[in-house]
Amino acid sequence: MTTKLVRIATRGSMLALRQSGMMKAALEKIWPEIRFELQTIKTTGDKITDVPLSRVGGKGLFVKEIEDALLDGSADLAVHSMKDVPAVLPEGLTIAALPEREDPRDCLIAKEAKAVEELRQGAIVGTSSLRRAAQMRALRPDCEIRDLRGNLDTRLRKLDEGLFDAIILAAAGLNRMGWQKRATVCMDPSAFVPAVGQGALAVETRAEDPQIRRLLEPLDHFETAVALRAERSLLGELEGGCQVPIGGHARISGKTVELSGLVASLDGRQLFRAVGTAPLEEAELLGKRVAAQLLDLGARKILDDIYRAETADPGSV
Repeated sequence: MTTKLVRIATRGSMLALRQSGMMKAALEKIWPEIRFELQTIKTTGDKITDVPLSRVGGKGLFVKEIEDALLDGSADLAVHSMKDVPAVLPEGLTIAALPEREDPRDCLIAKEAKAVEELRQGAIVGTSSLRRAAQMRALRPDCEIRDLRGNLDTRLRKLDEGLFDAIILAAAGLNRMGWQKRATVCMDPSAFVPAVGQGALAVETRAEDPQIRRLLEPLDHFETAVALRAERSLLGELEGGCQVPIGGHARISGKTVELSGLVASLDGRQLFRAVGTAPLEEAELLGKRVAAQLLDLGARKILDDIYRAETADPGSV
């Protein structure tokens, strides 16, 4: 191996640095003769903090500048939260490793209530995710959903300051930061469907860089990779980005993969769900099949309306 220094591109948030630091430590243990260095890059999603993500528009809000660094050679690999990665990668890039997934569930963090059902009438709930907002509106139409931006620590601070009665966060982020005790309750992923790729990390690099790809091979986790093939196939078939109310969660049981898919209207009044199973080697086909079921059930109109609004006016959704 001729490589002596490997530059790891990452966002600069506390959680992103924790996640990329975990990958750096794992690589250093496997390849002690190589120096790995974190390189912090500010993405569009990090720069725009005073506007709801759904109004910013576009895909790859938290990865584009990092991918640009890979493409121009100023970084060698990147660590992303998989849920931030669009279904289609830029030409010349590839996901070279999918480490073992953390808990994929969404968690409610509440000041007083012990469950979603126990939130007070008209409770103010914070989230920046259209998917979470739609499912929360379906469960508790009386609650007021308000946009909540900021890094994990910022969101928790806003809750503690009394700006919200409850917020919804990913269990994986809380776990990685050692803050799992903050979770009031974590939702069943078959009922409150997570984002595609939630809880998983993606290690991205240049497709034509065999040295870096070889370094990353030991990090790849087979079952996580199979589950994500199913989920991302679903997302790709629905042409979804992270700011469309689409959910997908795959679970491996023996030699079978089960995939739950969700498409919701923005107001939470319509939730279309579909579930399918397939052998592990047919994970990608399963994603396409579940997507087709969702579209046939009525999800096509919801998605068409959202995409039409985005095309006409990126700030309209």
